[in-house]
Amino acid sequence: MKALVFYAYPIEADGQSIQGDMLFKGLLNNNVNVKPCHYIESLQKTNYLKNWKPDVAFGIGYWGNVPEIVREPLKHKVTPVPWFNADGWVANYQKDFNDLDLMFTTSDWVRSIYKRDGVDVSKIVPVHIGVDTDLFRPLSDDLNRKKLRRMLGVNDNEKMIMTIGGDVTSKGAQEMLRALAEVNKEFKNWKYVCKSWPSECSAMWREKEENLVNELGLEDNVIFMDDMFSPEFMVDMLNACDVYAAPSRIEGFGMIQVEAMACGKPVISINKMGPSETILHNKTGLLAGAGEEVVLNQEWAWPSMGFSRKKLVKFNEPKVFGYRADVNDLREHALKILTEDELAEKMGKQARRHAVRNFDYRVISKKMLDVTREKLGFGQEELLTVKQPVLRKKI
Repeated sequence: MKALVFYAYPIEADGQSIQGDMLFKGLLNNNVNVKPCHYIESLQKTNYLKNWKPDVAFGIGYWGNVPEIVREPLKHKVTPVPWFNADGWVANYQKDFNDLDLMFTTSDWVRSIYKRDGVDVSKIVPVHIGVDTDLFRPLSDDLNRKKLRRMLGVNDNEKMIMTIGGDVTSKGAQEMLRALAEVNKEFKNWKYVCKSWPSECSAMWREKEENLVNELGLEDNVIFMDDMFSPEFMVDMLNACDVYAAPSRIEGFGMIQVEAMACGKPVISINKMGPSETILHNKTGLLAGAGEEVVLNQEWAWPSMGFSRKKLVKFNEPKVFGYRADVNDLREHALKILTEDELAEKMGKQARRHAVRNFDYRVISKKMLDVTREKLGFGQEELLTVKQPVLRKKI
């Protein structure tokens, strides 16, 4: 079998781009004849589809990428296999999804969103995103860790909590701030590092976050930063923290939470969406309940969403568009993990084992390969160019 993988390539500092690159490298590791390619229209894309003639085109994205990832391959009689996340609601692409032979989603929760929005999910298989557990791993250089923490403004006697995202509010930072304000009444030796990607969106949220910090009286405890990090430096940052916190408001999978576990860090998150499928409560982290649901009865639709014109779509039943983690649960979880060192260390070790065994990109790619072979009817000899290697697992 010859396969294309459509994603933002060359690789960008974006979760979906990394997701695609991990799939591409995992398929290579499993000796598949595979090529990477950006999903946007280009001479390269057309050449691969028309002249190289792959059997399958895996595509990374969300429902809005149907024209590029589903329809374009079909024009060249190439079987599209999307591996999609969700983005609010599935809009008007139900027929495209129903006509597919196979589709992957990044979690069972994402699959449930497609089902909620009228898609026949009988051909949808949930497969979690793979991470590089050789890169994302616990580091033994304690001196470098201390130096980095001091650069961030974290003292040696303080515990460091960290949240990272395109913006941190979508990752639950405002809920964490409210919880940490309560924690501060009982445990004061902590710093909360909130790192965003520089953008207009993160700048908009930053004003609200800073106002909340001032309101809560946490100016001396919270460190905001906007910066662009390589994956290699992300490993250093994750190793520098004591606990990773991301009780996300909307999260189809939660890649950095899994990367944090791979680095041996316990994770505080929410018992909803993707995190409820990847984090083991009381074993690899702690999951807060949902304190609030964000529900919409209607939404604006645009031609880019598969509609003929801009219009206001009223839903037959209200749709949940996000969550807010319960602040009391977050307070309890944060206090517990910040004050019980043995528990935090135990969870970190279990988190590393869990990530390696279940989310390594080679494991995930092998799973997708097996499902593709079974569902699309490819034989073993059609999928592989040489004998499959034994998967390496480092814990």
